[in-house]
Amino acid sequence: MKKILSILFVCTMAVIAVAQEVEFKASAPAQVIMGKPFQLVYQVNQRAKDLRAPEFTDFDYIAGPYTSQSSSTSFVNGKRTSTFTLTYTYTLMANKEGSFTIQPATIKVDGEQYNSNGVRITVLPPDQPTSAPNNTSATSQAQSQNTNVATENLFLRTLVSKTKVHEQEVILLTYKLYFANVDVAQFTNNTHLPEFKGFLKQELEMGEIQTELEHYNGRNYQTAVLYRTLLFPQRSGDIVIEPAQFEAVLRVRNRAQVRSIFDDFFDSYTTATKALTAPGVTIEVSPLPTGKPAGFSGGVGQFSISSDISNTQLQANEAVTLTLVIQGAGNMKLLKTPAVDWPEGFEVYDPKVTNNFKNTTAGVSGTKVVEYLAIPRAGGTYVIPPVQFSYYDVEEEAYRTLTTEEYTLTIARGAGEESNATVVNTYVQKEDIQQLGNDIRYIQTNELSHLASSPRRMITFGSVAFWLCYILPAILAAVLFIIFRKQIKENADITRVRYKKANKVAQRRLKAAEQLLRQNKKEAFFEEIERAAWTYLSDRLSIPTAQLNKENIAQILSNKGVSEDIVKEVLHVLTTAEFARYAPTSDHAMQDIYNDTTKIINQLESNKL
Repeated sequence: MKKILSILFVCTMAVIAVAQEVEFKASAPAQVIMGKPFQLVYQVNQRAKDLRAPEFTDFDYIAGPYTSQSSSTSFVNGKRTSTFTLTYTYTLMANKEGSFTIQPATIKVDGEQYNSNGVRITVLPPDQPTSAPNNTSATSQAQSQNTNVATENLFLRTLVSKTKVHEQEVILLTYKLYFANVDVAQFTNNTHLPEFKGFLKQELEMGEIQTELEHYNGRNYQTAVLYRTLLFPQRSGDIVIEPAQFEAVLRVRNRAQVRSIFDDFFDSYTTATKALTAPGVTIEVSPLPTGKPAGFSGGVGQFSISSDISNTQLQANEAVTLTLVIQGAGNMKLLKTPAVDWPEGFEVYDPKVTNNFKNTTAGVSGTKVVEYLAIPRAGGTYVIPPVQFSYYDVEEEAYRTLTTEEYTLTIARGAGEESNATVVNTYVQKEDIQQLGNDIRYIQTNELSHLASSPRRMITFGSVAFWLCYILPAILAAVLFIIFRKQIKENADITRVRYKKANKVAQRRLKAAEQLLRQNKKEAFFEEIERAAWTYLSDRLSIPTAQLNKENIAQILSNKGVSEDIVKEVLHVLTTAEFARYAPTSDHAMQDIYNDTTKIINQLESNKL
């Protein structure tokens, strides 16, 4: 009976192994040192034979292949899982420096041939000889009595992708640990990073810390990346990044005085914490070149833009959506929303912005999707001109202007619309629409029957009442005509309408920002503060938002007689709101920027801007 069960088990294992998908892979260290042996391993998850390894032309063959196999069976919730691994191990040694590829190997499983992956290996030069004597035992003894480690054996480097950049150009900052002849057990959470003043910071996800070999200053070190972040300089000049502090836990070998030949086999270890300092670095930041295009929105990097429209043929009072997609890499989070020059007669709503960004070692990349909703109020043929998007190309070191497609809309007249109706564009924003239904009242019909029984007073021809019936309506019509004509004329002047409503719109946005402040919604709060400031200045200075920047704001305010102190406060508010939107900030800082924005708008109002 036992023999039968054993045969059934072996047959079942064989069927399971055949049913599994064949996986045949090769692995080796990504970096090796010239003149030191390393292992190349081939593994297959089924029983196989006839392994054919490639020619090791760039490496010396030392030994192999050594064959081993392992199998396991587990039962989880009544479900049986079996695994099988067949391993072939070669020992090789690099005989020259450089990067080399070991070609795929082949193997046969049930008569069918399978190929492994190739392996890319970087060969580092050997350590350069030093004049100091190599006394390993003395070094170990010193480390057992003192936690001090030689600087050349354990240190941190501060690595930046660039030290000379323009404003808003991305910098990759890396803190990297180098160690040799030292056993680093782990890293503590006791880390002190600089504040990165003058930069907008975007941290990169690290995951589990991995080590790899690197040849530096004539020696081969194990290295580990401890921290990485993206930095965007917000001002020109020399910006100093202060030193950073880290702590590592070292595993130190204790070797007591040898009493017998067996004591060497019973070494003990202790741990010690070592404080490490990453040096500071200075970044030279140049201002963006002069001659910025009119549509420059502050973008620095490399971008592309595309557009789409929901419909080009529709009826009056039907909504149309224009979609812009900005794609690329750079300071994506600081890009301003491009302005669309809508034709007169369109009711325009605030655009909807959807950001899909990711942080990589190359910078912030992704897409910014802007959806503009507008409603034409009269029939006719309208043209939506191309939207311009300008940015500074860091590769070409020049400004570039991208242009979208031009759209022609054919609007059919809506139901009840007269052909000679006059179109007046009031540019009412969504938040300005108020309920009008409360003005309607039902006509009272009760308690009026007594009027039918009362005697009627007849108005005779030529009487005073007769002429008043003609003169008073005529005068009233003339007055109403003058009033409404003036109102229509004022509403047609879009710039004047926006100028008059600037403070009202700004106060509404500040009120919304105050609510977000109480809810501690930081990003939404700073977005509302930024929009309040930029929209107010755009309306008051009669400049489209897309053409507005800090330089022309300062120039126009100075020309209008605004004091230099107020101009500086305006620029400070704009810079702080833009920077704090994506940087870590405290509740106190949020309250300060809210107070500063309210104060500066009130000051500009008092100056009758």
